[in-house]
Amino acid sequence: MVGRVFAGRLPIGSHSVDAGSARPARTMDWTRRGFLAAGVAGVAGVAGAAGCVSAPRPSNRKQFDAGATDATIGFVGDVMLGRSVNDRWADGDPAGVWGSTLERLRALDGLVLNLECCVSDRGEPWPDKTYSFRADPAFAVPALEAADASVASLANNHVLDFREPALVDTRTHLVAAGVANAGAGPSRDAALAPAVVDAGGLTVATIALTDQWSPYAATATEAGTAFARLDRSDPVTRSLVRDAIDRASVHDPDLLVASLHWGPNWETSPDPTQVAFARWLVDRGVDVVHGHSAHVLQGVEVYRGRPIIYDAGDFVDDYVHKEGFHNKRSALFELVVSGGRLDALRAVPIEIEAAAASLADGDAAAWVRTTMRERSTPFGTTVERAGDRLVIPL
Repeated sequence: MVGRVFAGRLPIGSHSVDAGSARPARTMDWTRRGFLAAGVAGVAGVAGAAGCVSAPRPSNRKQFDAGATDATIGFVGDVMLGRSVNDRWADGDPAGVWGSTLERLRALDGLVLNLECCVSDRGEPWPDKTYSFRADPAFAVPALEAADASVASLANNHVLDFREPALVDTRTHLVAAGVANAGAGPSRDAALAPAVVDAGGLTVATIALTDQWSPYAATATEAGTAFARLDRSDPVTRSLVRDAIDRASVHDPDLLVASLHWGPNWETSPDPTQVAFARWLVDRGVDVVHGHSAHVLQGVEVYRGRPIIYDAGDFVDDYVHKEGFHNKRSALFELVVSGGRLDALRAVPIEIEAAAASLADGDAAAWVRTTMRERSTPFGTTVERAGDRLVIPL
C-alpha cells in the first residue's frame, strides 16, 4: 500500500469560510481542492428553523491538479480485535486475523476502518457496561500494520471501555504504527480533529462522529469521543460539523470522508434522519459517508455522485451469530479513483470465519451480492455484477 500518514493526528485550529456552496455535477472535478476553501463547509446558510437547510449555491472551483491519478481506497466496518479474536491470534501470526483478505487489503492505496476496541494492556473496565473490548498491543499493532491500515475511526461505543489510560495507549500505539485516527481524544477539540493521510497520491481527510453511548462523550476538558446527535435539524450538530469540515479543509484534501458510528443495532436500513443527515453531509462537501454500528449490511446510495455507505457491517469480530441477520457477512468497499475522478465503488463479499476476515464464496458471497442489491434498490442505486464482486458506478 502506498498511502501512509500524511499529517498524522494533529489538533488543527479551525478557520472561517463562507456559507454553503453547491456540489458539482458528475462531469465536474470531484476533489475538495479549492472547493472547501471556497466555502462548502459553511453552515451559516442553514435556515433558522430546525431541519430547514438552505439550497447550496454554485461555486467556482479549481480543477483537480494531481494529474491522471489512479487510486483505490478501502472502507470496512467494525474491526473488533479483543476477546476471543485476541486470544485466537495473540500467540500466532497477527496477520492471520485478516485471513484470505490480506493480500487484497495490502493492494489498496488506503484503508479506513472503525476500530471497535481499545488497544492497551491497562485500565479498568467502565462500570455497568455489558460488553468491554480491549486488544493486546502485542497483537493488535502488528495486525493493523500487516493490513496497511491508514485510518482508524475511534468515534464509537467501545474505545473508552477501559477508561482514559487505555484511550491514551490506543492513540499512541496507532500513531507509532503509522495509522492516523480521528473521533476520540483527550478533549472534544482533539476528538474532532481530522485524520489526514496520503493515499496513492490523494490527500484524504477523515472526520469521525458517533451518536452511540453518550457517557463516552468528550468535553472541553475531559477525554472521550466526538459524540453528537447526528441529525441535521440539530443546531449544535450543524455547528460541530461546520467546525470539523473547516479544520479538514486546512489540509486542502482531495477526498473528504465522514466516518459515522451511528444508529441502532440490527437495523437493515437507515432511518429517515440518517438518510437526511448523510445527504446533508454530502451537500456540505463530504465525498464519502462511511457508516457502521448496526452489525449488519445496509444499502449504498449514490447522492450527487458521492457514495453513502449507510452501514458496512462487521469486518472481523467474535460476536454471536444472530439468527436471520447474517451478521458474519459484510463487504470490503473499494472506492476507485481513475484518471483523477471518482469512478466506482466496488463491494467485495466478506465472511467472518474462525475469528478471521475471509473472502466469501459460494452461498455466503451470493447472499452478500443479493442483499446489497436489495438494500440499495430503494435509493435508485445502479448495482452491477463483475465477477465475484459488485460494482456501483459513481
